[in-house]
Formats: sequence, structure tokens, C-alpha cells
Amino acid sequence: MAQETVHVLAVYFAATGKAEELEETLRELVQPSRAEPGCLRYELLRSQDGYGEFVFVEEWASEEALELHRQTDHLRDAKARAEKSIGSLPRVIVYHRVA
Repeated sequence: MAQETVHVLAVYFAATGKAEELEETLRELVQPSRAEPGCLRYELLRSQDGYGEFVFVEEWASEEALELHRQTDHLRDAKARAEKSIGSLPRVIVYHRVA
């Protein structure tokens, strides 16, 4: 049986007045993350309501690929830079397809 891919939704909320700053930091993650082995999908979305909510929609070939992503310097550095522009803790949810 083939291994199922892993799906991730990572939701970030900008602090008041910090949406543009947060977007810039999060955008910097897209290209290096897409280049990682096992990355099948890595998209950054921004809400249209003006409240500064951002969502990464990710798909990884395996749990191992996701774990390697979590250990990358570019993710670690972006998290440190984003701390001053987020309004609340990000919500990261990992999913497995059921149907």
C-alpha cells in the first residue's frame, strides 16, 4: 500500500497594523519550502476581509518530509521574525485524507 500524503493548514493572524509585515515574512517561506524534497504543495493565502489572516496550504509526501521541513533554517528564521508581527499564536493542523 502506498504511503498517504500529509496535509497541513497553518493559520497566522497579524497583529493590528502588522499585516503587510507578516505577509512579507511569510512570503519568504514559499520558494525555499517548495524546493524541499517531499513538498507537493505549498501555497500562502490571505483573507479578503482585511483582518490580516494568512493560511499556508501544504501537502507533503510523508511525515518524514514534513518533519524535515520543520527543522529547516528558513522556517526557524521566519518564525523568529514573525513573532513581532503576529497577533495570536498560529494554529497548525496536520491532516490525513480519509476519503
